[in-house]
Amino acid sequence: MGKVTVVGIGPGSYEDMTIRADTALRACDAIVGYPVYVDLVRDRYPGKELHSTPMTREAERCQLALELARSGKTVAMVCSGDSGIYGMAALVYELRGEAQEPEIQVVPGLTAACSAAAVLGAPLTHDFAVISLSDRLTPWETIEKRLDCAAAADLTIALYNPASHGRPDHLKRACDILLRRLPGERLCGIVRNIGREGQSSRILTLAELREAEVDMFCTVLIGSAVVKTVAGQLVTPRGYRNV
Repeated sequence: MGKVTVVGIGPGSYEDMTIRADTALRACDAIVGYPVYVDLVRDRYPGKELHSTPMTREAERCQLALELARSGKTVAMVCSGDSGIYGMAALVYELRGEAQEPEIQVVPGLTAACSAAAVLGAPLTHDFAVISLSDRLTPWETIEKRLDCAAAADLTIALYNPASHGRPDHLKRACDILLRRLPGERLCGIVRNIGREGQSSRILTLAELREAEVDMFCTVLIGSAVVKTVAGQLVTPRGYRNV
């Protein structure tokens, strides 16, 4: 009996991958994942058996990884960012159920909120929330409630999956919800293609964010009331009195 290691590969660059993730990928027989994520690692780990399934076929992907492990192979299920934050770790556990085999190991990775924050400066120094705007698995009414609560609590907010071809107006709708409680001049940031070729970033206001063009490769950060710019970077102060 083999095992499945669910590996968070970080934002995409090898430099942002953990040593544990690299070790797991070197040791595996097969790599399974969404095509974009498999492509990010295929050249660095030659000779591996590669398997991928498209979006909306995550359950099939995880089931394939488990079947490969049952055949005796060591399998790396690759996830962008962290393997447990919107990743496949939970689904692999659910599909295996109460069985003890094959073995499952979860290797964490650098999630998009952290890596986007590092590009923009240091906006996550205090409490923050992470919310996905994808309503493929979560009803939009629930997303609305979470956005409103995060704004009411004055948390810095990281938005994942801000827009796609099928839901081009979700960021605008999210901003309208936030603008009920937050001022239009609230500082925000967008980072696209974190750690990959063509990385770009932008600091703007919440009012400007409402009209911004974004896609699935963007991570959006909305600052709390205390966020400020320092030398062109977004910073949430830690609150030391003498700074």
